[in-house]
Amino acid sequence: MALMINGQPQTMRLTLGALAELEDNLEAGSLVELVQRFESSQFTSRDVLALLAAGLAGGRCDLPADELEHAQIEGGPMAAARAAAELLARAFVVPGA
Repeated sequence: MALMINGQPQTMRLTLGALAELEDNLEAGSLVELVQRFESSQFTSRDVLALLAAGLAGGRCDLPADELEHAQIEGGPMAAARAAAELLARAFVVPGA
């Protein structure tokens, strides 16, 4: 999926490596707990940033995580949260389901 960051479209995807890194970076016991936080709207801005950073890394974007914190995301924080939730949901969709 794509997200406009600093006026440039950036491709994001959660690869297996990006998911493993995400687990290490978040204070969640598992990715299932992270999914549950998003499903119940109990996620934090840190969750959103971590998901976007993992997705950008999986999409081979070279935007450092510290720059992402100050980047202009088209649509603002709500668009960033929606993109993070969609990115996470797409990672767990069974093909053909």
